[in-house]
Amino acid sequence: MTAAIEFRGVTRAYGTLRAVDDLSLQIQPGEFFAMLGPSGSGKTTCLRLIAGFERPDAGQVLLDGQDVSSIPPEKRSVNTVFQDYALFPHLNVLDNVSYGPKVRGIAKGQRHEKAREMLALVQLESLSLRLPAQLSGGQRQRVALARALINEPRVLLLDEPLGALDLKLREEMQLELKTLQRRLGITFVYVTHDQGEALSMSDRVAVFNAGRIEQLSTPQELYTRPRTAFVARFVGGANVIDSTLATKLLGEPRAFALRAEDINVSPIGATLPSNSMTLDAELIDVQYHGATSRWQVRLDGGSLLTATRGSDEPALSQAPGSRIQLAWQRDDIVLLEA
Repeated sequence: MTAAIEFRGVTRAYGTLRAVDDLSLQIQPGEFFAMLGPSGSGKTTCLRLIAGFERPDAGQVLLDGQDVSSIPPEKRSVNTVFQDYALFPHLNVLDNVSYGPKVRGIAKGQRHEKAREMLALVQLESLSLRLPAQLSGGQRQRVALARALINEPRVLLLDEPLGALDLKLREEMQLELKTLQRRLGITFVYVTHDQGEALSMSDRVAVFNAGRIEQLSTPQELYTRPRTAFVARFVGGANVIDSTLATKLLGEPRAFALRAEDINVSPIGATLPSNSMTLDAELIDVQYHGATSRWQVRLDGGSLLTATRGSDEPALSQAPGSRIQLAWQRDDIVLLEA
């Protein structure tokens, strides 16, 4: 199967900074693909290379097997939804959505009919005559989606489109975006720094760091089997035990990741399951997060760890500053690459 999008040894530099560094990547047709990473990691530059807003300094960008590295954006079957939505404030919803067909010379009646179909798809047909300023953030997001989809792109690029929304609306839109992508069957490429968004919606996730991909996996594998310390910390906030402490615990100098939810917290001397690995620590703080609580602890060597426990579990009586013990099973650890 020909990849919907392919990077072959792509490099894009700004002066001495390599925003994308010799990157090779394939995204399959109909895939919901996330590019995840912190600011400056290269993910947005990759999106701009796909869209045609940037050109590679080396390598090739292919769409459906065709090298489009030097083809301008308007000649690519790709559309982009931005975080600020970029709607025309003086045009109503219907005219915003139908703007693309208007530029292509489609007759008014025909383009408005198609725009109404798109608005029905995103459940906004009743708001077609409103101006963007009269819409909520989530409604403006849907208008931007409809405007991008009306041109029937093979690939839809989404550049942190939910970043301006509040938490509850972001969660609702995550579900709507995934449902819409499944219904349409087109390729979605989603750029975000939010690991929760990437894990909840995507078929695969590429974790970016310094212009390269640290790991490309399914959401489940990324979370449970991170390959590097960077991925372990960035995806799900795992604890990373350095090689010095790992030598003491495992007998080999290889760092490992340990999920917060796999760490048991108990008073010093409490009975533990057999074969537990243990460390003594100082309790720094307990933070209530509804169904769970986060236990911040400091190891004797100074390292900080986090344990996540159910808020309905019996609380330790010790105050911050008290000595406690941490325990986990050997099967809970994930060895990391050097």
